[in-house]
Amino acid sequence: MRHYFNAVKSVRVLSAFVLLLSYVVSDNCFAQETCKKLIATGNPEYPPFLWRDTQDDNHLVGANAELMQALSKEIGVPIEVKYVGPWARVQEEARVGRVDLLAGAFFTLPRLDYMDYFYPAFRVTRTAIWTNKKSKLAFHQWSDLRGKNGITVINNSFGEDFDRYAKESLKIVTVSSLEQALVMLNLSRADYLIYEEDPGLAYVAKMNMTDLKTMSTPVANENLYLTMSYKSPCNTPEMRGRISKALYVLGKQGLMDKLVTSNIQLWRKQQSK
Repeated sequence: MRHYFNAVKSVRVLSAFVLLLSYVVSDNCFAQETCKKLIATGNPEYPPFLWRDTQDDNHLVGANAELMQALSKEIGVPIEVKYVGPWARVQEEARVGRVDLLAGAFFTLPRLDYMDYFYPAFRVTRTAIWTNKKSKLAFHQWSDLRGKNGITVINNSFGEDFDRYAKESLKIVTVSSLEQALVMLNLSRADYLIYEEDPGLAYVAKMNMTDLKTMSTPVANENLYLTMSYKSPCNTPEMRGRISKALYVLGKQGLMDKLVTSNIQLWRKQQSK
């Protein structure tokens, strides 16, 4: 009788193990089935990093888009870089999980509520103070902006420390696009604009503006990251590990420096047509 109960117990343990194993296998299969493709997006007014494709405005091109294709080859999963709307809409799409990746975001604490950051950062960007050449504004430290009328693009971040200082101490209005901000600055409707230098230079060239300049002292040098929505079906430890390793390899190759240089030229060429 004792042998009978031991046999029954063994069968039950084996059955439980098989059931557990089936759950693990089915979960892994489900993860693979739901991650056959990644959808990436980003700020569509961000040359030389990202802008809308002149041949297909449903997609984005630029240095970050090309980086996503290199990443795709490294991890073995297709990545489509789609246009989903302006930057504010892009962040909401990531929040609700309708896109998997943001190809370029600064670090802020609120964004940690809805997406993971991949390390290392794939680019360091310089945020500058832009002024009209007629302006007598001297900028050497953040406090030099007190009492002045600033402008920037809605939902942009320039680092946790500066964002906090600006909210507490500066007068900065936001507009919907960089083009609008540059026009207002050119017309002296603001004392200064806060924006990254490379994208700003690209738009100034496109708009044939010659009366704007950047200050030599940067507001900040910020890391630009790839991020993944918490609600992405591809957001698994295994996938995050593959992406992080791939970004490290691509960073060691110095790929982004080459892509930024080539895409500045591509942007200017497209805008001159």
